[in-house]
Amino acid sequence: MTGNAIKFGTDGWRAVIANDFTFDNVHRCVQAIADYLKACGLADREQIIGYDTRFASADFARAAAEVLAGNHIRAVLSDRAVPTPVISWGIANMGAGGGIVVTASHNPATWNGLKYKSPDGASAPVGTVAEIEHRAAETSSEDVKCLDISTAISQDLVRFADLRPSYAVQVGRLVDLEAIKRAGFTVMVDPMHGAGAGYYPQLLDGGQSRILEIRAEPNPSFPGMRQPEPIAPNLTRLASAVKESGASVGIANDGDADRLGLMDEHGNFLNQLQVYALLTLYLLEVRAQRGAIVRTITSSGMLDKLGQLYDVPVFEVPVGFKYVAPVMQRENAMVGGEESGGYGYRGHVPERDGILSGLLFLDFMARTGKTPSELLAYLYTKVGPHHYDRRDVVFAAIERAVIVARLEKASPISLANVSVVRKDTLDGFRFILADGSWLLIRFSGTEPLLRIYSESQSPDTVDTLLTEGVRLAGV
Repeated sequence: MTGNAIKFGTDGWRAVIANDFTFDNVHRCVQAIADYLKACGLADREQIIGYDTRFASADFARAAAEVLAGNHIRAVLSDRAVPTPVISWGIANMGAGGGIVVTASHNPATWNGLKYKSPDGASAPVGTVAEIEHRAAETSSEDVKCLDISTAISQDLVRFADLRPSYAVQVGRLVDLEAIKRAGFTVMVDPMHGAGAGYYPQLLDGGQSRILEIRAEPNPSFPGMRQPEPIAPNLTRLASAVKESGASVGIANDGDADRLGLMDEHGNFLNQLQVYALLTLYLLEVRAQRGAIVRTITSSGMLDKLGQLYDVPVFEVPVGFKYVAPVMQRENAMVGGEESGGYGYRGHVPERDGILSGLLFLDFMARTGKTPSELLAYLYTKVGPHHYDRRDVVFAAIERAVIVARLEKASPISLANVSVVRKDTLDGFRFILADGSWLLIRFSGTEPLLRIYSESQSPDTVDTLLTEGVRLAGV
């Protein structure tokens, strides 16, 4: 290997800024992408480059454009920080050959990253990622071809573009924005200091609904949260704001706005499994759509029950939209999603879109006249109550092999006093219980974390299973 390792995880390459995420390594990574584009015949098509609100993201994006230009590949560089789904739609809408997004998504503030998108705007598939990783490992700093930005612009190899207008048009095709405007909602939005700030107010301006924002100013330190991930521990301010304002709903998006978090009208967090099931129910019942449901291994058994109720197939894949998107495309799936809060839809790009997901939930409320808590209660009349939680445990890198060996040997007869009927290793180590509950233990694809997940009909059982998971892993 000629340089520091550039390893793509669940979605893209992420690393700590100034440690491994450096300009030198960004140059090497983008050179590897350029070489891949030349090899597969995509170098004659423009590449879209966008970035989020993290520290130096705009500078890293400019550096990526300079490397593409040095390889005579034309780049369209976003003229401002934008959400990842806006870039994904821009790629598909402009017929580009792919794209690069400088973002670390939901990771802590000290991280940054780079996602590579395919010509359809989706996360690059496994084979593409593997080839880029291999090329990056063989690329040294001396191999990088780079053309300074001013020269690249003068030679028409780099141009700037505002990607927002075409995205707004696309969203307006997919959601009845006027109905949401007329609904008279008070919507409290938390962009978590990320790239999604301003989108809901702009898209829903001019009606009877009020759209209020907190933490809308860009702040790469993401104060008051461990990381800009829209999960309950990071959304205490949103919960308070919902209760204090009497809001109809709280909506949060992560740092690059491809994930969605929701609070009901009482400031209670709706977990990601509940939200995915609710959005799927909306598509099936309110929109009368039919088609496959694609879910990752960490998603809810409620989706399987909805599939049975509405006679649509459900496909299970490993964690990551690089696994979800190909099945969505192959099956012309109605929806695809994962436990992280990322959901994608037919008729859009086969990629997560947190902003569109939030708007679809508002449309669900508008069309049914139900509050979020009432919608959840309605879902439970269909599939029964389901509870879920996740614990993240930090571990030392040298412990990974020992943890893996321990979990490979684990074969409990029962967990939480319920028989274990099956263990699978599609992605991590999952234990299926006789009553439909499950426990999953897997390594994060982007951070040094062991993630432990559980779903059950009882919140007490969920808590017990998570504790059992910590014990099985020995962490």
